[in-house]
Amino acid sequence: MNLALWITQAFLALAFVVVGLMKATRPISTIAPSMPWVEDYSPITVRLIGAIEVVGAIGLILPGVTGVATVLTPISATGLALIMVLAAIVHARRKEGGAIVLNVVLLAASAFVAWEQFGRYAG
Repeated sequence: MNLALWITQAFLALAFVVVGLMKATRPISTIAPSMPWVEDYSPITVRLIGAIEVVGAIGLILPGVTGVATVLTPISATGLALIMVLAAIVHARRKEGGAIVLNVVLLAASAFVAWEQFGRYAG
């Protein structure tokens, strides 16, 4: 199970770092064609979402690698799961079914990591 957990964490971290950096650093006009929802929000909000995703991705990997503050990993996974719930709501309002599927996949992976990692502290 440990290998599956690390693979899932690495997959999530990569996905959230790539997309988060795109939201945090690229001009809104550049990312709007692939993420049309960004036009509904202020650039500051989009940048904040991107920054939160990057920090969450770091929190999935860095504590486990360093052995420092490892409780941050399940907290990061829970935060990313919450972001995916909120993203699915936005996409549902915009009637973007394909994006909701991706949100559900990332939500499930984040929930798996949170569940397994929090389990280490439960017993």
